[in-house]
Amino acid sequence: MWDKVIFVCRSGTCRAPMAAALLEESGVKRNLTIEAKGLVCLFPEPLNQKASAVMISNGIHMKDYMSSPLKAEDVDDHTLVLVMENQEIAKVLDIIGEERASQVEVLTRLVGEELEIMDPYGAPLPSYGLCFESMSKTIKKLATWFNEQEGDA
Repeated sequence: MWDKVIFVCRSGTCRAPMAAALLEESGVKRNLTIEAKGLVCLFPEPLNQKASAVMISNGIHMKDYMSSPLKAEDVDDHTLVLVMENQEIAKVLDIIGEERASQVEVLTRLVGEELEIMDPYGAPLPSYGLCFESMSKTIKKLATWFNEQEGDA
């Protein structure tokens, strides 16, 4: 059903690219196009420095990553858009259209978790590490979800 996943966060410089990189490393069996986008991207920016440090310390290098804004043309009928927080859904639908509401979900809710992925922006480095740890566990569940979907196809 889904052949593209777009992770979306506020600026596109921390949580969304972390999620995209983790899913790429997860061993998901389905051939997916995986992207990260931001809701507020006035110009391309590299990965947040603290997020980058956490990713590197976990063996994932994203040196060429640059943020980009979510656009309506990024989403087709086979695109799943995953946001980090419930409040981002309305903003995403403003961009891609209300008719695509069934294609937008909170990442943690999709995999059966109660808490959203916290935004570590402006917090000390250990907060980015905690964000990475919770994101990593969530993305492992997402990879399992995709692999189970593949079995049903």
